[in-house]
Amino acid sequence: MTDETANAPEMTLPPKPPARQGKVSLWQYLKLFQRDILSAQPAHLYRAWMAEMRTPFFRSFLCNEPDLVHRVLRGSAHDFPKSERIRMGLKPLLRDSVFITNGAIWEHQRRIIDPAFEGGRLREVFPAMWHSGVAAVERLRGLTDGAPHDIEAETSHVAMDVIFRTMFSMPIEHEIAQAAFEGFRAHQAAHPVANLAAILPFPKWFPSVHSKKTVETAKAIRALIGQLAEMRAVEIAAGTAPDDLATKIMTTPDPQTGKVFDTGEMVDQVAIFFLAGHETSAAALAWSLYLLATHPEWQEKLAAEATEVLGDDTPYFSVLSKLKLSRAVFREAMRLYPPVPMFVREAACPMHFRGRKVKKGAQIIVSPWHLHRHERIWDNPDAFDPGRWETENGKTGLRDAYVPFSEGPRVCPGAAFAMAEGPLLLSMFLRAFRFEPVAGEVPMPVAHLTVRSDHGIKLKLTPRA
Repeated sequence: MTDETANAPEMTLPPKPPARQGKVSLWQYLKLFQRDILSAQPAHLYRAWMAEMRTPFFRSFLCNEPDLVHRVLRGSAHDFPKSERIRMGLKPLLRDSVFITNGAIWEHQRRIIDPAFEGGRLREVFPAMWHSGVAAVERLRGLTDGAPHDIEAETSHVAMDVIFRTMFSMPIEHEIAQAAFEGFRAHQAAHPVANLAAILPFPKWFPSVHSKKTVETAKAIRALIGQLAEMRAVEIAAGTAPDDLATKIMTTPDPQTGKVFDTGEMVDQVAIFFLAGHETSAAALAWSLYLLATHPEWQEKLAAEATEVLGDDTPYFSVLSKLKLSRAVFREAMRLYPPVPMFVREAACPMHFRGRKVKKGAQIIVSPWHLHRHERIWDNPDAFDPGRWETENGKTGLRDAYVPFSEGPRVCPGAAFAMAEGPLLLSMFLRAFRFEPVAGEVPMPVAHLTVRSDHGIKLKLTPRA
């Protein structure tokens, strides 16, 4: 060790929940799981290529080895269908959404949904993203009073605004949009995934084991989405519907069957667009701002890039390709804080993983949270370093161990939208404001539906000259 290395200041790492210490009983694990999915897991998962968990009711295999991860995610969706246990947790809100369906139903849904996100659709919805950013910057100007403000609430607001503008051509100020926004916050707070169905093998006919709050908030959200879908169906029939994502999805026939989504099916799909699309962008944007607030050197680099690239406030689609530093920061934030911490599948037939027998019905888990911080894959895995993406280690990790949107046949159809929206909004915010951490406020990540902070992310905002 050189004198320079010995005298270097200790690196302050971004917050990370403590791992579980030692073995626990099934019921202790359930209690930990209900409190937070991340801290319920043991520390060795950050180094293991594979880990097996046995309970009296089922067996789970968590996969970190890159080849095994690719086998599960890139392989046939029929070999590794979505876990029925996770379906039970999300069923009240998502019903038969593409996020939790399997087999022929899922294939039918993807044949209709995928075209809405292909080709030039990103270019077409870019102005809506831009106008959401402009509105968000104006809202944030009211927070430059030197007081701490919860930035998660603001990123949730703008992310939901983007969803409503791109999906239904309406800003979040619309009364239905605002009610849906509040409803999703209440639903996440109900911890719908942390229920007994995730642990115990209840038969499908068994009555619901969800909390009253989970059921009530899901019902309220679906009623609001139903209003939007019915309004759009009337507009489509009258020939007055705007050319947005909702119209595209509701008028696209399945090329194999010729069928289109009815209103009920559309409610299922919009529910997951709101949940996944909103949560992914909102969480990643909030963590990005916190990481930049605690790393001011990177914040200033991004502000300089944004000032140069965004220019005269004209929404040119070409700016997206020029926001390279912003994209690197957003990508790094999703590495450290992947919005969806775990993907849970089932083995459709007996197979072998790393020499171990995997029985039909076993749970197969790919955990972006652990994979993105794996000590045998990444250099300085817990450090915030957007520059890593230009290194050989970062490029290898990006190829082998970076799956915030999953990959393969069940990759998130809105991944490209999220990777456009996030860097754009981040740049618009950094061009207008400086973000500073609040002394004594360290947000601790917790995971229920998505990875959020345990008590919000409080930052101070000051306007740039």
